[in-house]
Amino acid sequence: MSKTLPRSRRWLAALCAASLALPAAPLSAQNNLPALGDAATEDFGVATERRIGEQIMREIRRDPDYFDDPLLLEYLQSLWSPLVVQSRRDGHITPDIDARFTWEAFLVRDRSVNAFALPGGYVGVHLGLIAITASRDELASVLAHELTHVTQRHIARGVSNSKKQSLIGLAAMIIGVIAASRAGSADAANAAIAGGQAASIQGQLNFSRDMEREADRIGFQLLTEAGFSAAGMASMFEKLDQASRLNDNGSYPYLRSHPLTTERIGEARSRLGTNQARPAPGPNGASFEHVLAQARARVLMDTRVDALRRWQALDSPRSDLAAAQRLADLYSSALASVLLRDTARADGAIARAKSLLADAARPQPRAARWLAMLEAHALLARNDAAGAEAAIRPLAGDGSRPVMMMSAEVALAGGGGEAALRRSAEDLQTRVATQPGDALAWLQLARLWPRLGQPLRALRAEGEAAYAVGDLRGAVDRLRAGQRLVRPGNASDFIEASVIDARLRDIQAQQRAFAAEEREAR
Repeated sequence: MSKTLPRSRRWLAALCAASLALPAAPLSAQNNLPALGDAATEDFGVATERRIGEQIMREIRRDPDYFDDPLLLEYLQSLWSPLVVQSRRDGHITPDIDARFTWEAFLVRDRSVNAFALPGGYVGVHLGLIAITASRDELASVLAHELTHVTQRHIARGVSNSKKQSLIGLAAMIIGVIAASRAGSADAANAAIAGGQAASIQGQLNFSRDMEREADRIGFQLLTEAGFSAAGMASMFEKLDQASRLNDNGSYPYLRSHPLTTERIGEARSRLGTNQARPAPGPNGASFEHVLAQARARVLMDTRVDALRRWQALDSPRSDLAAAQRLADLYSSALASVLLRDTARADGAIARAKSLLADAARPQPRAARWLAMLEAHALLARNDAAGAEAAIRPLAGDGSRPVMMMSAEVALAGGGGEAALRRSAEDLQTRVATQPGDALAWLQLARLWPRLGQPLRALRAEGEAAYAVGDLRGAVDRLRAGQRLVRPGNASDFIEASVIDARLRDIQAQQRAFAAEEREAR
């Protein structure tokens, strides 16, 4: 294997402890968990953990496998947010970590079944995991478990951070060890770190079985108190255990880092036995929405032509299947057909899916929204901007990120004329004012502003998009281009130029700070 690790796998540092493919600590290590106030967590403090998480996320966001699909991300957030809120109520998210950590769940385009926690409050979810979950409760159970790894400071409790190590150096060591564990080669680690340091960190990052059991116990409590079914965790454990027995081909890295002992499965079943009451069902269409998310994930996790052909063939599901399964199959087929540019076949699958929803026992507004967005996508694929605008018109004004992004695509394609372009630009500008880390929103603005005669704003948006994904050099390049474009004496340019100047100074100061860290690491 080459000594240069591909960039698309360098960010596997993100698997930092929760997804490290190392054996669990022996049973004799149980009951030896350091408490939150012990020296290990003091050395690896909250601020340190946050900064290391930010460093790793800068690598992740620049990688092609980092996946910002507005619909799937919104669905993931709808499960993640109530868990975070409940964790605050229960006191697991304490004020000191709440003020410093970023509670962010994100997607990874990968077919493997995996999820992982990072330093600083980040949790990543592979599309392959979403694709195998049968319910929102199963997916939420994994999120609750990973959130607990963060709130209980398991990374800090598993790593005794030497005060002599710089943050950059520690992050690099984590990157090397985990890349090596995924690639099965010491050469991968040597590409990022010195071998002697790797062995030390490798022994320190391991989650013990006590930590796994703690994440199970507190995660189960979070799951049920946040309104999810108590059965979600037990059924997810059983599904993963059965799948790993039938298919030991490395597709389930989650099980290598979170070993499913019979004891853990038994405890999950036992907890279910004492908590049989299922919470009241959520808003109409929860199960239908989950199968649509599952269908979207399974198509988008592998967009090779042969894989898309397999999903496309599901456009005539058997009548004996449950309605939710037929809906998932039709959605999978329609999305695959859109990606294959077979819009006629996509239209047929969408029409059958809409008919199925119309025949449902009760209204399914959330599922209907997913179909409307897919229909707009299909119409744009055939250059029918007017049809796409009509498809999403009923969704206008809902303020959601997916609709905002699709509306921008429709406006850019010509649907709605200049008024639609201006409306989309204003909506997105309002969003980035409160969510400046939304790279996709900035990228859409970078496409919209030139159409509205605002090239300077477009360059700033390009710079902000680069900054949001951790590309500081690219951000500086775009902002400097904006400085060169300023027209002397132009009042509107003066305001935007002032913003560009201030942002450039700030980003360059960050570059100098990172350079100092790198020199210290060497």
